[in-house]
Amino acid sequence: MKRILILTGPTGDDRNVAARQLQAALSRLAPRQARIDLVDPSERAAGKLGDRLRHPFQAGALALRAALDDLLRSLRPDIVVATHPAHAALIAELDRAGRARDFVLTALVTEPGEGWAGMPCDFFLVPSETAAHELSGVPPERIRILGYPTLGPVGRADQRHDEHDLRVLWIVNSGRGKAAKLLDRLLALPGCTVTLASDERAMATLVRSHPNRDRLHIVDDADKIPALLARHHVVISRPLTAIWHEAIVVGCPLVAYRADSLSERRNVDLLRAANAGPACDKPRDAAAWIDRAWRDSGRLLGLWRRNAETLGRPNGAEAIAQFLLVQDAALPLPRLPALAHPHAKTPTSARSASTTKRTGEKKLLLCDLHTHTTWSDGKLTIPELVDFYGQRGFDCLCVTDHLCDPKRLLGKLVNLTGLVIAPDQIADYFAAIEREKKRAWTQYKLLLMTGVEFNKDGYTPKTSTHLLGVDLRKPIDPSLDLPALIGEIHAQGGLAIASHPHEVKSAWGRNTLYLWEHVDEFAPLLDAWEIANRDDLFNPVGLRKLPFIASSDFHKPKHIESWKTLLWCDKDPEAIKHCIRLNRDVSLTLYRDHRFGLEERAASSESAPALIAEAR
Repeated sequence: MKRILILTGPTGDDRNVAARQLQAALSRLAPRQARIDLVDPSERAAGKLGDRLRHPFQAGALALRAALDDLLRSLRPDIVVATHPAHAALIAELDRAGRARDFVLTALVTEPGEGWAGMPCDFFLVPSETAAHELSGVPPERIRILGYPTLGPVGRADQRHDEHDLRVLWIVNSGRGKAAKLLDRLLALPGCTVTLASDERAMATLVRSHPNRDRLHIVDDADKIPALLARHHVVISRPLTAIWHEAIVVGCPLVAYRADSLSERRNVDLLRAANAGPACDKPRDAAAWIDRAWRDSGRLLGLWRRNAETLGRPNGAEAIAQFLLVQDAALPLPRLPALAHPHAKTPTSARSASTTKRTGEKKLLLCDLHTHTTWSDGKLTIPELVDFYGQRGFDCLCVTDHLCDPKRLLGKLVNLTGLVIAPDQIADYFAAIEREKKRAWTQYKLLLMTGVEFNKDGYTPKTSTHLLGVDLRKPIDPSLDLPALIGEIHAQGGLAIASHPHEVKSAWGRNTLYLWEHVDEFAPLLDAWEIANRDDLFNPVGLRKLPFIASSDFHKPKHIESWKTLLWCDKDPEAIKHCIRLNRDVSLTLYRDHRFGLEERAASSESAPALIAEAR
């Protein structure tokens, strides 16, 4: 049984909402496979005093460290989830004190700007691309964008009630003194009912004495808010992180007021940029916005709702839970230096430093990360492939020849054909690519990466998988199960990418649909999915808003005319992988090659020398 320890803060902290949602998702996904403990170390350190503490260090650093050490020794967790940077800092102190860490330390980052940089976590789980971008100083291979830990919508706000019945949810987290005036303004709207999410004792007197109390309800349970959001047209609240993410996941527009903290101001900026709701200086202004949005059959409210839905990642709690449940393979990851300078830049790897020099300037890079050579079923040797792509001005190329799972019957049979890398030749394959890297850079300024396409073929498309490992340092056992295989790729700092995951329309090969059939399980684990492969476009990948790349699946020269990936980033292996993981500044292009067309005509023409000279 896997043991997972989730460290929380004192009652009332926004992070506790996220921690409880994650605990619920883990319990639902693995009721018998995992034991989940949710503990506030400050409560252990300070007893009842901990309930009144707003910051974990207020209990005393020494007492907290002792409490956490005792907690780790007694529970012996396989995975520790830290919801506050202070938790990770205390674990770093225990590391320096000589305690051997035997668990995966994972940061559940709900506020990326609050001191996470430099913490010695194996993984940083963030809710969005924007949050990942704000984690300066954190190695990109440790970042996973899985969404905020919400359990997903239990319905959509436009499907739960009659369109003539306006339902407003007001989360009363400030402005209690002037609540009566706002309630009067809201209840003056035709057909409006209001639910107050607040301390029932504080608002009960107001509700009992209100002349329209039949249209007022009070809820004093924060765990019910996600369900309430799905049953209301609009929510009024400060743009707190938990409320913000829960609202956009269920498509409930947020009327925000009083953005005090940096994270709240960032949420308001996102709200405005997406046109997913307004921001008010005071709660009383919210009624005017709702009145305007409800007019004309709620057209503005509907626009806000549709735009809000584009900001959220549904089922974030399940995605994070799935990721945690397969993290045994992450234990071999090298430990990060504890408490590095928050603004330190991620160093370029030793491999890339020997062949490239970072410019520090972004540029548009043309990349192909899925190609084959004569080491498997390709037509060109590795040097020929380097020349072919280098002469066409490509910036990054990854060789990904086939390697079959020898434990599968089809894998055993294919290994006899010579059309895949032979199991006893994998080390030679890695060495052959390594020999070409320096020439590729010196001659063409082409970044050459070592990769493998891991073939796990079953008897049907739905039992077959092709997985790309991009920028690998050493061979990986192809017989590992998929989660362990992905873990080994990540342990080397590589990318794990789903190869042609959906149905292909061309007749070049078999469908490999296992990853897509289990997309909810593997989406948290994979770095990207091929949205385009050669001439095929996989619209469902785009509709799921999965991180994507486009590849040629190159086997012979004519395949150069196919879909390719364009990246806007520094020309450096780590920057390229970071860009793909974040899936920011990534696009695809349908590449057409005048050079190849001339060479084809030249092969059957008497004027071949002149045509080839023109191409060059």
